[in-house]
Amino acid sequence: MTAPGTDPGTGTDPGTGTDPGTGSRARRFRSARRVPAALTALAVLGVAALFLYDLAAVRSGRPAMSWRGDLAHWLETATPADLSVQLTGGALAVAGAVLLLLALTPGLRRILTMRTPGQGAAVHAGLGRKDAAQVLRDRAMEVSGVRTVRVKVGRSHVGVRATSHFRELDDVRADLDAVLAVGIEELGLAHPPRARVRVRR
Repeated sequence: MTAPGTDPGTGTDPGTGTDPGTGSRARRFRSARRVPAALTALAVLGVAALFLYDLAAVRSGRPAMSWRGDLAHWLETATPADLSVQLTGGALAVAGAVLLLLALTPGLRRILTMRTPGQGAAVHAGLGRKDAAQVLRDRAMEVSGVRTVRVKVGRSHVGVRATSHFRELDDVRADLDAVLAVGIEELGLAHPPRARVRVRR
């Protein structure tokens, strides 16, 4: 269980992740995105510093860099129909869309938001997917007839694949459904996922 940050929280309903009294939603953990932010800042800083240096050199009586003259000439002669313009525009559009996506999405998909313990509790708790999968796997292994279990926890579903070496498969599946339903509820997640159980001999 992890608690990367603290944030004033409210009691939430297990099924919807909302407080029955106030209707507030349990918020997901947001990634700091330090690497993309640092790379973007360095790129902008490098381009700005290059143009500033060239501008200062021209103001001081020195000749401008050759690349700036070539760039100015290309901008004067290029048209939107040119392939180079279309490729450059497409690359910039893709880069902008990626940065916008990183800015708007929460990230930290490996951490599942947990319910807060009660009204006014200053807790923002989360549980890692691998930890949740391990807990559910241990629960599933306690079912009679189960030999091996593989559990994969997502945001909305829990995939369970089990093998049984005795008992009827329908009976094992029913017991797994019951045990996993209790285990998922006891995890205390704001948005409890649904279990999908597959049992084979």
